[in-house]
Amino acid sequence: MTAACDWRPGWMSAAMLAVAGTLLMANPALAETSSWTSTTEAPDAPVPKKAPGPAKMQKGEPPKKVPTTIAPKQPAAATGTSTVTKTPAPAGDDAAYEAFDQGKYLTALELGLKAAAKGDAQAHTLVGRIYQDGLGTSKNLAAAAQWYARGAELGDAEAMFSVAVMLAEGQGVQKDRTEAARLFEMAAAKKHPLANYNLALLFLTGDGKPENPYRAAMHMRFAAEAGVAVAQYDLGTLYATGTGVEPNALEAASWIGKAAAAGYPEAQVDYAVMLFRGQGVAVDQKRGAELFHAAAEKGLASAQIRFARCLAQGAGVQTNLVDAAKWHLIAKSGGLTDDGLEKILAKLSKADRTKAEKAADEWRDRAQAGIQ
Repeated sequence: MTAACDWRPGWMSAAMLAVAGTLLMANPALAETSSWTSTTEAPDAPVPKKAPGPAKMQKGEPPKKVPTTIAPKQPAAATGTSTVTKTPAPAGDDAAYEAFDQGKYLTALELGLKAAAKGDAQAHTLVGRIYQDGLGTSKNLAAAAQWYARGAELGDAEAMFSVAVMLAEGQGVQKDRTEAARLFEMAAAKKHPLANYNLALLFLTGDGKPENPYRAAMHMRFAAEAGVAVAQYDLGTLYATGTGVEPNALEAASWIGKAAAAGYPEAQVDYAVMLFRGQGVAVDQKRGAELFHAAAEKGLASAQIRFARCLAQGAGVQTNLVDAAKWHLIAKSGGLTDDGLEKILAKLSKADRTKAEKAADEWRDRAQAGIQ
């Protein structure tokens, strides 16, 4: 799941884990169109799911000094609406953050420590980030947690969020999801989008918070409306399953579509399935195939096998059995296979099979090099 500082626990709720099955199994498979496709699943047919892996915390953007002075509201020309403009922080106050942005981490640390000594809450957060990531100094998770904790005590929402993540994952501190939940809630009250998102997950699972799908949906919606793609996807799944909200196919499609547009791979797959089935959205196989392709390029095996089916059947794209074989081989190396596609692969000429294998190898080489 890509948003700054996104923490997704491996103990996701049944609603979150079950959603893909709900989306992929609700309707019959599409009709197949050629004689040999009777053994090939339709692009929107279910794909075997691998067990979820361990949770990973994604790195956020570098910390920024938040200006504390806000200019008076000025009427916007010709609209009657208002705009709010933040004035720059006083000269010198953001020197540590500028040094951080420039990669001068030792300077940022030195300046951050000086600012922290004067009670600057955000400086504590900056120092914590430097120690957590080992930027210009040795990584020290215990020290990072202490700096974040002090920043949280001083009222910085980002510090609250960061130490809550460490508590939730047991990084540098003993794992304590009840305390993590308390800090997520404090940061959420300060309108921190990802704190709202993680708090929603805690309410869904009842781990650190009493299970409460309605509160979960409220916090999930806040994060989704703030533009957190994974929250948009998960909110869509809540609407798809009727978890904490009334089931609503249109809302599910709308939110999952937003996450797909933001480039979230799992959302791209589920929204593509919706487009193939007309599930809360008009049927659009071409767009569905494009989204399968986009998620396939990002390394999602379930998208790779579906895009292979599209290519094999000419669903939303020009039929191309060599490319279909290529994507099936890539998906197979990722742990997924399709009996119908295996049969197509077996029927290819030796020359075409070699082309497919070469193309698959080249794609994997680029993926390993981070070139996509």
